[in-house]
Amino acid sequence: MAKSVNQQVIADRLNLSRATVSRCFTNHPGINPETRGKVFKLAAALGYNHLEQRQGKPRRSPKNPRFLVLICTRLEEYLDQQYESPGERLLAGVSDFAQRRNRELEIHYVSPGDSEIDDPSYAAISSLQKNASAGALLIYPFPQSIVDELGTRMPVVSLVEQYSGIPVNCVDVDHHRGIAAIVRQLASLGHYRIGFLTQRYEVDANWALRRHSAYVEEMLRLGLALDPANELNVRTGEQMSLEQLHQAALQRTRYGVTAWVCAADHEAYGLIKFFKKNGVRVPRDVSVTGFDGIEPPKRLPTLTTAQIPYYEIGQIGAQRLQDLVNKRFGSAQHIMLDCLVREGKSTGPPPK
Repeated sequence: MAKSVNQQVIADRLNLSRATVSRCFTNHPGINPETRGKVFKLAAALGYNHLEQRQGKPRRSPKNPRFLVLICTRLEEYLDQQYESPGERLLAGVSDFAQRRNRELEIHYVSPGDSEIDDPSYAAISSLQKNASAGALLIYPFPQSIVDELGTRMPVVSLVEQYSGIPVNCVDVDHHRGIAAIVRQLASLGHYRIGFLTQRYEVDANWALRRHSAYVEEMLRLGLALDPANELNVRTGEQMSLEQLHQAALQRTRYGVTAWVCAADHEAYGLIKFFKKNGVRVPRDVSVTGFDGIEPPKRLPTLTTAQIPYYEIGQIGAQRLQDLVNKRFGSAQHIMLDCLVREGKSTGPPPK
Protein backbone atom coordinates (compact mmCIF):
# COMPACT_ATOMS: atom_id res chain seq x y z
CA MET A 1 0.00 0.00 0.00
CA ALA A 2 1.33 3.42 -0.90
CA LYS A 3 2.00 5.56 2.15
CA SER A 4 0.11 8.43 0.53
CA VAL A 5 -3.16 6.47 0.63
CA ASN A 6 -5.19 7.27 3.72
CA GLN A 7 -8.79 7.84 4.71
CA GLN A 8 -8.69 11.45 3.54
CA VAL A 9 -7.71 10.34 0.04
CA ILE A 10 -10.65 7.93 -0.02
CA ALA A 11 -12.98 10.63 1.31
CA ASP A 12 -11.86 13.11 -1.36
CA ARG A 13 -12.28 10.55 -4.16
CA LEU A 14 -15.86 9.78 -3.10
CA ASN A 15 -16.80 13.32 -2.06
CA LEU A 16 -17.41 12.21 1.53
CA SER A 17 -16.18 13.55 4.85
CA ARG A 18 -13.25 11.81 6.49
CA ALA A 19 -15.47 11.12 9.50
CA THR A 20 -17.89 9.20 7.27
CA VAL A 21 -15.05 7.11 5.84
CA SER A 22 -13.69 6.41 9.32
CA ARG A 23 -17.12 5.30 10.53
CA CYS A 24 -17.40 2.91 7.59
CA PHE A 25 -14.35 1.05 8.85
CA THR A 26 -15.58 0.93 12.44
CA ASN A 27 -19.05 -0.43 11.59
CA HIS A 28 -20.81 2.70 12.82
CA PRO A 29 -24.59 2.01 12.75
CA GLY A 30 -25.41 5.37 11.20
CA ILE A 31 -23.68 4.66 7.88
CA ASN A 32 -25.71 3.51 4.90
CA PRO A 33 -24.56 0.05 3.69
CA GLU A 34 -24.39 1.35 0.10
CA THR A 35 -21.93 4.03 1.23
CA ARG A 36 -19.83 1.41 3.03
CA GLY A 37 -19.83 -0.66 -0.15
CA LYS A 38 -18.42 2.28 -2.15
CA VAL A 39 -15.78 3.01 0.50
CA PHE A 40 -14.70 -0.64 0.75
CA LYS A 41 -14.54 -0.96 -3.03
CA LEU A 42 -12.23 2.03 -3.44
CA ALA A 43 -10.14 1.14 -0.38
CA ALA A 44 -9.49 -2.36 -1.75
CA ALA A 45 -8.53 -0.98 -5.17
CA LEU A 46 -6.10 1.53 -3.60
CA GLY A 47 -4.59 -1.12 -1.34
CA TYR A 48 -5.75 0.58 1.84
CA ASN A 49 -6.37 -1.71 4.82
CA HIS A 50 -7.42 0.12 7.97
CA LEU A 51 -6.42 -2.84 10.14
CA GLU A 52 -2.80 -2.31 9.14
CA GLN A 53 -2.97 1.32 10.24
CA ARG A 54 -3.64 0.51 13.88
CA GLN A 55 -0.84 0.79 16.38
CA GLY A 56 0.00 -2.28 18.40
CA LYS A 57 -1.82 -5.58 18.41
CA PRO A 58 -5.34 -5.43 16.91
CA ARG A 59 -8.08 -5.70 19.45
CA ARG A 60 -9.99 -8.68 18.24
CA SER A 61 -12.01 -11.20 20.17
CA PRO A 62 -12.37 -14.81 18.99
CA LYS A 63 -16.12 -14.19 19.17
CA ASN A 64 -15.75 -11.45 16.56
CA PRO A 65 -13.53 -13.03 13.87
CA ARG A 66 -12.13 -11.06 10.98
CA PHE A 67 -13.54 -11.96 7.58
CA LEU A 68 -11.27 -11.78 4.57
CA VAL A 69 -13.00 -10.52 1.42
CA LEU A 70 -11.11 -11.18 -1.83
CA ILE A 71 -12.12 -9.54 -5.11
CA CYS A 72 -10.60 -11.12 -8.21
CA THR A 73 -10.54 -8.66 -11.10
CA ARG A 74 -8.26 -6.40 -13.05
CA LEU A 75 -7.85 -3.07 -11.27
CA GLU A 76 -8.78 -1.00 -14.33
CA GLU A 77 -11.98 -3.03 -14.76
CA TYR A 78 -12.77 -2.77 -11.05
CA LEU A 79 -12.60 1.03 -11.13
CA ASP A 80 -14.32 1.37 -14.52
CA GLN A 81 -17.22 3.79 -14.11
CA GLN A 82 -18.81 2.91 -17.47
CA TYR A 83 -20.91 0.15 -15.92
CA GLU A 84 -22.35 -0.24 -12.45
CA SER A 85 -20.26 -2.63 -10.34
CA PRO A 86 -22.01 -5.80 -9.09
CA GLY A 87 -19.10 -6.23 -6.66
CA GLU A 88 -20.02 -2.96 -4.99
CA ARG A 89 -23.55 -4.20 -4.32
CA LEU A 90 -22.21 -7.49 -2.94
CA LEU A 91 -19.91 -5.52 -0.62
CA ALA A 92 -22.87 -3.46 0.58
CA GLY A 93 -24.67 -6.63 1.64
CA VAL A 94 -21.58 -8.08 3.28
CA SER A 95 -20.88 -4.83 5.14
CA ASP A 96 -24.48 -4.68 6.36
CA PHE A 97 -24.03 -8.11 7.97
CA ALA A 98 -20.66 -7.04 9.40
CA GLN A 99 -22.17 -3.91 10.93
CA ARG A 100 -25.03 -5.81 12.56
CA ARG A 101 -22.75 -8.55 13.92
CA ASN A 102 -19.79 -6.28 14.73
CA ARG A 103 -17.47 -8.24 12.44
CA GLU A 104 -14.27 -6.79 11.01
CA LEU A 105 -13.79 -6.98 7.25
CA GLU A 106 -10.39 -7.07 5.57
CA ILE A 107 -10.90 -6.45 1.85
CA HIS A 108 -8.30 -7.02 -0.86
CA TYR A 109 -8.17 -6.88 -4.63
CA VAL A 110 -6.27 -9.80 -6.22
CA SER A 111 -5.14 -10.35 -9.79
CA PRO A 112 -6.92 -12.90 -12.04
CA GLY A 113 -3.49 -13.73 -13.47
CA ASP A 114 -2.23 -15.07 -10.12
CA SER A 115 -2.98 -18.77 -9.72
CA GLU A 116 -0.99 -19.65 -6.57
CA ILE A 117 -1.19 -18.38 -2.99
CA ASP A 118 2.49 -17.39 -3.20
CA ASP A 119 1.90 -15.18 -6.26
CA PRO A 120 2.32 -11.40 -5.71
CA SER A 121 -1.25 -10.20 -5.07
CA TYR A 122 -1.84 -12.98 -2.50
CA ALA A 123 1.64 -12.83 -0.97
CA ALA A 124 1.00 -9.17 -0.10
CA ILE A 125 -1.91 -10.13 2.19
CA SER A 126 -0.19 -10.77 5.51
CA SER A 127 -3.29 -12.14 7.26
CA LEU A 128 -3.66 -14.73 4.48
CA GLN A 129 -0.05 -15.82 4.66
CA LYS A 130 -0.29 -16.08 8.46
CA ASN A 131 -3.71 -17.81 8.40
CA ALA A 132 -4.98 -15.02 10.65
CA SER A 133 -8.48 -14.77 9.16
CA ALA A 134 -11.51 -16.74 10.31
CA GLY A 135 -12.77 -17.28 6.77
CA ALA A 136 -12.92 -15.85 3.26
CA LEU A 137 -15.63 -14.49 0.97
CA LEU A 138 -14.83 -14.64 -2.75
CA ILE A 139 -16.18 -12.06 -5.21
CA TYR A 140 -15.92 -12.72 -8.97
CA PRO A 141 -14.47 -15.93 -10.50
CA PHE A 142 -11.15 -17.21 -9.13
CA PRO A 143 -8.69 -19.74 -10.58
CA GLN A 144 -9.63 -23.22 -9.37
CA SER A 145 -6.15 -23.68 -7.86
CA ILE A 146 -6.64 -20.66 -5.58
CA VAL A 147 -10.09 -21.82 -4.46
CA ASP A 148 -8.78 -25.30 -3.67
CA GLU A 149 -5.85 -23.95 -1.62
CA LEU A 150 -8.02 -21.49 0.32
CA GLY A 151 -10.45 -24.29 1.09
CA THR A 152 -7.74 -26.26 2.88
CA ARG A 153 -6.85 -23.26 5.06
CA MET A 154 -10.15 -21.75 6.16
CA PRO A 155 -13.92 -21.72 5.59
CA VAL A 156 -14.71 -20.24 2.18
CA VAL A 157 -17.95 -18.93 0.69
CA SER A 158 -18.15 -17.95 -2.96
CA LEU A 159 -20.58 -15.26 -4.09
CA VAL A 160 -22.25 -15.75 -7.51
CA GLU A 161 -19.77 -18.39 -8.72
CA GLN A 162 -19.74 -22.17 -8.38
CA TYR A 163 -16.64 -24.39 -8.49
CA SER A 164 -16.05 -28.04 -9.29
CA GLY A 165 -12.90 -28.85 -7.26
CA ILE A 166 -12.88 -28.98 -3.47
CA PRO A 167 -16.52 -28.59 -2.30
CA VAL A 168 -17.06 -24.87 -1.76
CA ASN A 169 -20.06 -23.19 -0.17
CA CYS A 170 -21.73 -20.82 -2.58
CA VAL A 171 -24.53 -18.27 -2.59
CA ASP A 172 -25.66 -17.78 -6.15
CA VAL A 173 -28.58 -16.79 -8.34
CA ASP A 174 -30.77 -19.33 -10.10
CA HIS A 175 -29.30 -18.86 -13.57
CA HIS A 176 -31.70 -21.35 -15.12
CA ARG A 177 -34.89 -19.61 -14.01
CA GLY A 178 -33.62 -16.22 -15.14
CA ILE A 179 -32.54 -17.27 -18.63
CA ALA A 180 -35.60 -19.46 -19.13
CA ALA A 181 -37.88 -16.54 -18.30
CA ILE A 182 -36.02 -14.29 -20.77
CA VAL A 183 -36.26 -16.84 -23.60
CA ARG A 184 -39.97 -17.34 -22.89
CA GLN A 185 -40.55 -13.59 -23.00
CA LEU A 186 -38.77 -13.29 -26.34
CA ALA A 187 -40.80 -16.20 -27.70
CA SER A 188 -44.03 -14.56 -26.53
CA LEU A 189 -43.08 -11.48 -28.58
CA GLY A 190 -42.80 -13.65 -31.68
CA HIS A 191 -39.07 -14.38 -31.82
CA TYR A 192 -38.02 -17.86 -32.88
CA ARG A 193 -34.50 -17.23 -34.21
CA ILE A 194 -32.83 -16.34 -30.92
CA GLY A 195 -29.05 -16.30 -30.51
CA PHE A 196 -26.79 -16.49 -27.45
CA LEU A 197 -23.40 -14.89 -26.93
CA THR A 198 -20.79 -14.28 -24.27
CA GLN A 199 -17.34 -12.76 -24.06
CA ARG A 200 -14.20 -14.62 -23.06
CA TYR A 201 -12.60 -13.79 -19.71
CA GLU A 202 -9.15 -14.26 -18.17
CA VAL A 203 -10.61 -16.62 -15.58
CA ASP A 204 -13.17 -19.13 -16.86
CA ALA A 205 -16.67 -17.71 -16.37
CA ASN A 206 -18.66 -20.76 -15.29
CA TRP A 207 -21.71 -18.56 -14.81
CA ALA A 208 -21.77 -17.89 -18.57
CA LEU A 209 -21.78 -21.63 -19.32
CA ARG A 210 -24.66 -22.18 -16.91
CA ARG A 211 -26.65 -19.44 -18.60
CA HIS A 212 -25.90 -20.93 -22.01
CA SER A 213 -27.06 -24.37 -20.90
CA ALA A 214 -30.28 -22.82 -19.59
CA TYR A 215 -30.76 -21.11 -22.98
CA VAL A 216 -30.32 -24.42 -24.82
CA GLU A 217 -32.75 -26.23 -22.52
CA GLU A 218 -35.49 -23.60 -22.81
CA MET A 219 -35.12 -23.29 -26.59
CA LEU A 220 -35.60 -27.05 -26.89
CA ARG A 221 -38.49 -27.06 -24.46
CA LEU A 222 -40.28 -24.37 -26.48
CA GLY A 223 -39.62 -26.20 -29.74
CA LEU A 224 -37.45 -23.39 -31.14
CA ALA A 225 -34.70 -24.34 -33.58
CA LEU A 226 -31.15 -24.34 -32.26
CA ASP A 227 -28.48 -23.28 -34.74
CA PRO A 228 -24.87 -23.65 -33.50
CA ALA A 229 -23.92 -20.71 -35.72
CA ASN A 230 -26.09 -18.50 -33.47
CA GLU A 231 -24.30 -19.57 -30.25
CA LEU A 232 -21.15 -17.44 -30.05
CA ASN A 233 -18.06 -17.96 -27.88
CA VAL A 234 -19.47 -20.92 -25.91
CA ARG A 235 -17.44 -23.84 -27.29
CA THR A 236 -14.12 -25.11 -25.96
CA GLY A 237 -11.33 -23.47 -27.92
CA GLU A 238 -13.56 -20.69 -29.28
CA GLN A 239 -11.73 -17.48 -28.39
CA MET A 240 -13.27 -14.62 -30.32
CA SER A 241 -12.01 -11.16 -29.52
CA LEU A 242 -14.66 -8.59 -28.63
CA GLU A 243 -14.49 -7.14 -32.16
CA GLN A 244 -14.83 -10.59 -33.72
CA LEU A 245 -17.75 -11.40 -31.43
CA HIS A 246 -19.62 -8.25 -32.38
CA GLN A 247 -18.94 -8.75 -36.09
CA ALA A 248 -20.22 -12.33 -35.87
CA ALA A 249 -23.39 -11.16 -34.08
CA LEU A 250 -23.93 -8.49 -36.74
CA GLN A 251 -23.51 -11.08 -39.51
CA ARG A 252 -25.96 -13.51 -37.89
CA THR A 253 -28.44 -10.67 -37.32
CA ARG A 254 -28.33 -9.82 -41.01
CA TYR A 255 -28.81 -13.52 -41.71
CA GLY A 256 -32.03 -13.60 -39.70
CA VAL A 257 -31.45 -13.67 -35.92
CA THR A 258 -34.05 -11.32 -34.41
CA ALA A 259 -33.03 -11.47 -30.73
CA TRP A 260 -29.83 -11.99 -28.72
CA VAL A 261 -29.56 -13.37 -25.21
CA CYS A 262 -26.30 -12.01 -23.76
CA ALA A 263 -24.75 -13.74 -20.75
CA ALA A 264 -24.30 -10.42 -18.88
CA ASP A 265 -25.59 -6.86 -18.98
CA HIS A 266 -22.23 -5.28 -19.83
CA GLU A 267 -21.99 -7.63 -22.83
CA ALA A 268 -25.46 -6.59 -23.95
CA TYR A 269 -24.74 -2.87 -23.65
CA GLY A 270 -21.52 -3.30 -25.62
CA LEU A 271 -23.43 -5.13 -28.34
CA ILE A 272 -26.11 -2.44 -28.49
CA LYS A 273 -23.45 0.26 -28.94
CA PHE A 274 -21.83 -1.75 -31.74
CA PHE A 275 -25.17 -2.30 -33.48
CA LYS A 276 -25.93 1.42 -33.25
CA LYS A 277 -22.63 2.30 -34.93
CA ASN A 278 -23.50 -0.08 -37.76
CA GLY A 279 -27.02 1.18 -38.35
CA VAL A 280 -28.86 -1.64 -36.56
CA ARG A 281 -31.63 -0.29 -34.33
CA VAL A 282 -32.50 -1.87 -30.97
CA PRO A 283 -35.24 -3.04 -30.56
CA ARG A 284 -36.74 -2.14 -33.96
CA ASP A 285 -34.32 -4.30 -35.98
CA VAL A 286 -33.19 -6.72 -33.27
CA SER A 287 -33.89 -7.30 -29.57
CA VAL A 288 -31.10 -7.63 -26.99
CA THR A 289 -31.31 -8.96 -23.43
CA GLY A 290 -28.80 -9.25 -20.59
CA PHE A 291 -28.43 -10.76 -17.14
CA ASP A 292 -27.46 -8.86 -13.96
CA GLY A 293 -29.75 -5.87 -13.51
CA ILE A 294 -27.13 -3.10 -13.55
CA GLU A 295 -28.08 0.46 -14.40
CA PRO A 296 -27.70 1.44 -18.09
CA PRO A 297 -24.88 3.72 -19.24
CA LYS A 298 -25.87 7.14 -20.55
CA ARG A 299 -27.71 7.28 -23.87
CA LEU A 300 -28.42 3.55 -23.94
CA PRO A 301 -31.86 1.95 -23.47
CA THR A 302 -32.77 0.15 -20.27
CA LEU A 303 -32.17 -3.55 -20.81
CA THR A 304 -34.62 -6.36 -20.52
CA THR A 305 -32.63 -8.42 -18.05
CA ALA A 306 -32.72 -10.82 -15.12
CA GLN A 307 -32.07 -8.83 -11.94
CA ILE A 308 -29.66 -10.52 -9.52
CA PRO A 309 -30.30 -9.74 -5.82
CA TYR A 310 -26.65 -8.87 -5.14
CA TYR A 311 -27.31 -7.16 -1.83
CA GLU A 312 -29.14 -10.18 -0.42
CA ILE A 313 -26.45 -12.51 -1.76
CA GLY A 314 -23.82 -10.50 0.13
CA GLN A 315 -25.81 -10.69 3.36
CA ILE A 316 -26.58 -14.39 3.08
CA GLY A 317 -23.01 -15.20 2.05
CA ALA A 318 -21.61 -13.47 5.12
CA GLN A 319 -24.11 -15.29 7.33
CA ARG A 320 -23.15 -18.62 5.76
CA LEU A 321 -19.48 -17.88 6.44
CA GLN A 322 -20.32 -17.10 10.06
CA ASP A 323 -22.11 -20.46 10.30
CA LEU A 324 -19.03 -22.20 8.93
CA VAL A 325 -16.80 -20.45 11.47
CA ASN A 326 -19.01 -21.86 14.21
CA LYS A 327 -19.17 -25.31 12.60
CA ARG A 328 -16.17 -25.86 10.35
CA PHE A 329 -17.03 -29.18 8.73
CA GLY A 330 -20.13 -30.47 7.02
CA SER A 331 -21.57 -30.79 3.54
CA ALA A 332 -21.01 -27.77 1.31
CA GLN A 333 -24.18 -25.85 0.51
CA HIS A 334 -25.22 -24.09 -2.67
CA ILE A 335 -27.86 -21.50 -1.82
CA MET A 336 -29.80 -20.32 -4.88
CA LEU A 337 -31.77 -17.07 -4.88
CA ASP A 338 -34.51 -16.32 -7.38
CA CYS A 339 -34.21 -13.47 -9.87
CA LEU A 340 -36.89 -11.40 -11.54
CA VAL A 341 -36.99 -10.40 -15.18
CA ARG A 342 -36.98 -6.62 -15.53
CA GLU A 343 -38.56 -5.58 -18.80
CA GLY A 344 -36.75 -2.72 -20.46
CA LYS A 345 -36.70 -0.90 -23.78
CA SER A 346 -34.25 -3.23 -25.54
CA THR A 347 -36.86 -5.79 -26.61
CA GLY A 348 -39.87 -5.73 -28.90
CA PRO A 349 -41.56 -7.79 -31.61
CA PRO A 350 -39.32 -9.07 -34.43
CA PRO A 351 -39.17 -6.97 -37.59
CA LYS A 352 -41.80 -7.84 -40.17
